[in-house]
This record gives sequence, structure tokens and C-alpha cells, in this order.
Amino acid sequence: MIWYPYEQMKTMKAPYKIVDAQGVYLYTEDQKLIDSVSSWWSVIHGYKHPEMNRAIQEQLEKFAHIMLGGLTHEPVQRLSEKLQNWLPGDLDYCFFSDSGSVAVEVALKIALQYYVNQNQTQRTMVLALEHAYHGDTFKTMEVGDDEDYHFVLKAYGKSRHVVHIPTDIDALEQAFAQYHSQLNCFIVEPLLQGAGGMRMYDVSFLRRARELCDAYGVLLIFDEVATGFGRTGNRFVADLVLPDILVLGKALTGGYIGHAVTVATRRVFEGFYDNAPSQDLMHGPTFMGNALACSAALASIELFESQDYMSKIHRIEQITRREMLGFSDPRIREVRIMGGCVCIEVYDAADIRGYQQYAYRKGVFSRPFLNYMYAMVPYVIQENELVKVLTTMKEWFLETDKLAIRE
Repeated sequence: MIWYPYEQMKTMKAPYKIVDAQGVYLYTEDQKLIDSVSSWWSVIHGYKHPEMNRAIQEQLEKFAHIMLGGLTHEPVQRLSEKLQNWLPGDLDYCFFSDSGSVAVEVALKIALQYYVNQNQTQRTMVLALEHAYHGDTFKTMEVGDDEDYHFVLKAYGKSRHVVHIPTDIDALEQAFAQYHSQLNCFIVEPLLQGAGGMRMYDVSFLRRARELCDAYGVLLIFDEVATGFGRTGNRFVADLVLPDILVLGKALTGGYIGHAVTVATRRVFEGFYDNAPSQDLMHGPTFMGNALACSAALASIELFESQDYMSKIHRIEQITRREMLGFSDPRIREVRIMGGCVCIEVYDAADIRGYQQYAYRKGVFSRPFLNYMYAMVPYVIQENELVKVLTTMKEWFLETDKLAIRE
């Protein structure tokens, strides 16, 4: 029996069974659906893309996986070189893992050990944001701030190693003034907080964070697992403000295979570069640098560059703003748009209950959560397809018979 994510297995509705997928469409036995959430924001090129398929098939003819413990291979070497040249600043040192959550764990472990290696063992605290989500493994839950996902941590009580603040510069400055000598890092989802409610904030907050981290010797971590590869309308938010550690996942492989990378600057890497074994980073996921995943990532980046995906993303944002202009409803708290993301937040979660089934009947796959109805579409979506997604969202509020639709 499959144990499904984020579900009460006793009461859950049967999931939609997908029998095929092509482009932006998912196919069940009786319906054709636009995937408006890109399989948790990762399938940026759509499904069954010929160049992505070809890259994996060609690598599969050689080998699928080789461990990086004492071995290496061409795809991981090429991907590391590509990221070194492609990412901003001196984000040059790539540590691969098999999921975004593990990659964040690696980043937090690096930040802590970076100071342990310098005998600054008092730096055990992490500064993070309110409403943060960084994954479901234990340390990522601790730095997260969403009881809807992480209520199990109540069994341990409030952590004395993490401080959460709002995206407010005064609060940021106060936190550094109070805790700076104990902090090893400040971790953020830059500009767009995803699972915490598609919350959006200004880059000025990140610029001030960079200044304070520099002033007090604290590492700045950007969790761009969700925001990277254009989702905010920037290639990476790291292009605007340079972090010390950058975490990428989801769209890294175009959503084809689970893989992630934690990328460090030279200063951070040199904090481990030593003759003493005690300075080593003692971490090693079995599937880090998986050859199929690296081949997919290389093909994905090539598509992103050669087909000018940033223009596609800007076009998605323009169409979304045009279609949502002036749209309102008394039940809606706010409509938020940034790059390839649109979110409708309602006051009462009951007002979007049943929307998934409604959207299914309209030919759209959606997965609203809590008070949030949102779309993060594949970047290859056509204008008429995007308009259909947005129209379906609006029609849910406009149709007078919605109460009869809810299940």
C-alpha cells in the first residue's frame, strides 16, 4: 500500500491516476489536464521533452549510477564545471545530494562545522524567517516555521538553536544586534516563501541581510530549491544578492529525477580545506552526483539558456498580471504575482475547499493548500493554456453554484 504525502490516509480522496504525460498536460483515463503546479514546481520544460529524454537515454547506455566515494565520472564533472561558470560570484564548490531537503541539511551542517573548524563553538544558532519551509527532514523542520507541516516537533519543545523573524528590516537588525555572536547562519527562501503561503517580499531585506552577515561574520544561505531557475522572475535571486551558500533542487533536473546541490563560495570551502581529517565534511548521500540526474541537469540548463527561458518567464508574468488585473472578491485577502508564480489567498480555507475537483472537471490539475490557491506553471506553457488556468481560478469565485460543486 502506498503511503501518500501530506494526507490522512483514512479519509483521503483517491488520487488521480496518470497514464501519460506530454508537454504541459497530464492524462488520466478520462481527462486531459494542464499541470498548473509543474509537479511541485519542478517540471519547467514540460513532460516527455525530447532533448531531456535523449540525454537520459544516452547516459543510460553507459551507466545509470556510480558512487562518488573514491570514484568520479564525466556527467558530474561537467555539471560542476557548468554550475561554477553559470552561477554568480565565486559560488564554485558543488556538493550534490538526492533531494532539496537533504541539500538544505547539508548547507546547515556546513554552516555549523565552518565555525567549529575555527573553534568558534558558541555559534550554534540559526536565524530564519517566520513562515519558513525548508523541507521535512529534522533540521530543516527545526529551521522551518509552519506547524501545519512540522507540528510533530512540539514533542521536543521550542528549539533554543533557532530564532525566527518576519521579513522586516527592523526585526532583522534587532536579531543581529542580540544574537550575532551566537549565529552561524541566516537561512532564507529569497523573495518568495513557497509552502509557507507563497509570501513575497522585497529585495531590500536581502541586501540588508547581506550587509549584516558581512559585518558580524555570519553565513548567508539562500534556499533556492523552489525559487531558482527563474521562478521569481530572476534567473536566481543569488544574481541580485550573493549568498555564501546556495541550495538548488526541483528544476535543477527539469523535474525528471530527484537531485539537488549545495554550492559554497571559496571562503566557505576553504574553511574545510586542511590537512587534518577532523576538518572534513563527513557527509555522503548514496545517490549524490547520480549520472542520469547530472545528464538531465546539463540538458535542462542547455534548454534554459538556448531557448531564452527568462523571456518565457517574463511573458508568463505579463499575461498573469493582465488576466488578474482588477480581479477581486470579498473572500479574497490578496492576489500575489511574482515571475512564474500567482497566488490567491483567501480569508477562510473553506472558500477554496473543493477547488481541486472543480479544476479537474475544467481540465486543470491544481493542488491548493490551506488558504492558498496558486499556480506555478511549466515555462513552456502557451498563452491560451495559461489563460485557461487563470480563468479557472477566477471562475471558481464567480460561479454562483460553487456550493453544489464542493464535496
